Amino acid sequence: MRAFLLALLLLSVALLRAETPEKPAASASTVLLLRIDGPIGPAISHYFSQGLSKAQQSGSALVILEMDTPGGLDNSMRDIIKEILASPIPVVTFVAPSGARAASAGTYILYASHVAAMAPATNLGSATPVQIGGESAPEPGANEKPSPDEADSKDKSKEKKDATDAKQERRPVPGSAMERKVVNDAVGYLRSLAQLRGRNVEWAERAVREGANLPASEALDSKVIDLIAKDVPDLLQQLDGRKLRLGAGEITLATKGLTVEKFEPDWRTELLAVITNPTIAYGLLLIGIYGLLFEGYNPGAVLPGVAGAICLLLALFAFQVLPVNFAGLALIVLGALLVVAEAFVPSFGALGVGGLIAFIIGSIMLFDTSVPGFSIALPIIAAIAFVAGLVLVGMVWIFGRARLRPVVTGVEHMRGSTAEVLEGFATQGTVRLGGELWNARTSVPLSAGQLVRVVRVDGLLLWVEPLNQ
Repeated sequence: MRAFLLALLLLSVALLRAETPEKPAASASTVLLLRIDGPIGPAISHYFSQGLSKAQQSGSALVILEMDTPGGLDNSMRDIIKEILASPIPVVTFVAPSGARAASAGTYILYASHVAAMAPATNLGSATPVQIGGESAPEPGANEKPSPDEADSKDKSKEKKDATDAKQERRPVPGSAMERKVVNDAVGYLRSLAQLRGRNVEWAERAVREGANLPASEALDSKVIDLIAKDVPDLLQQLDGRKLRLGAGEITLATKGLTVEKFEPDWRTELLAVITNPTIAYGLLLIGIYGLLFEGYNPGAVLPGVAGAICLLLALFAFQVLPVNFAGLALIVLGALLVVAEAFVPSFGALGVGGLIAFIIGSIMLFDTSVPGFSIALPIIAAIAFVAGLVLVGMVWIFGRARLRPVVTGVEHMRGSTAEVLEGFATQGTVRLGGELWNARTSVPLSAGQLVRVVRVDGLLLWVEPLNQ
């Protein structure tokens, strides 16, 4: 009996070792559905990472990433792609619903996915990278000025060569060495993803170099995507029985009868999404700057300082992960300081107008508008600038009125005021002015109780004259 059990055990081990690498996807009965709707940033990257971790912990058979995005930040996109490439669970990217797009960063994520699917009337492409932080530097020697004859001959030969190269390669010639580096890096990255997933490599290069786009039907014909589905149930039906290479071996998807479970972002992800919204970050910056300034000019108020410090720290955290132009940030801070300084160092609008101009220019420069979804709406900048302008006009008007008011203290106030003679005198005596007794001199004899006008103040001596003179 023992020999029989030992032989049965050895036979079982041999059968397990002889098992082929192909196996069903999993016995799990759920599909985790993630949703990207909008620009891809740090919050979206965090949300995707959380969703993938939850799918692994719960043993989901599949992760579907439903996507509609205009693009986003390169760092966040690459973090998502790294998660997809390292995932032990198949990730299906589905551009949906109809009318959605997978532009720019969305194209890279679509190429990196194990299965790329699109709904009808959707598109992908425009994968050309944009440069953050201004124009690129010219090539070495670009500022050198050759002679007119040399320049003319060089321009003609260069135009012919560039036109020939562009015609042969079907792509525009980059304008600088830096642009070529950025574009070539993006081309190599997307081509490597296309080769990994067996998708159209040539069109991937065109999407980067030329910003090419494709609708869903043409993308399927060009082998850029794997299938077209109307909705998630149709997608699951088409995925059933599809073989995928995952890790070291192949798996066969069994998607019939699977339950779709939606994964919603938690409060931390929602908070991160709010903070990293460029408009919110911009508002937090302004509240932080003015809160600290008001606390500095009114020590002990407490609330402006506390609120300003919290808002400023949140804004700086958001700027750490957003495409911020630091020259614009410096101009905003300078503008706020100049507007506040106008209230303490009246310059009849010079400081205030300069601060307002710096504030507007800095606000426009603060975020790179070429990154989709990461810019401040111009109406918001205009509204804040308008309010700041009204405050500035109000301060100038108040200072102007204060300048026209009569002096109510000091020597200037005493000159021209009325005093009363206590005892008559011919040249020097005593008068009462504002409840005080003053020594006075006159060139006209005065009598007791007579009212006189102060014409000059000389230290503690008043020069007076009769009021009716």
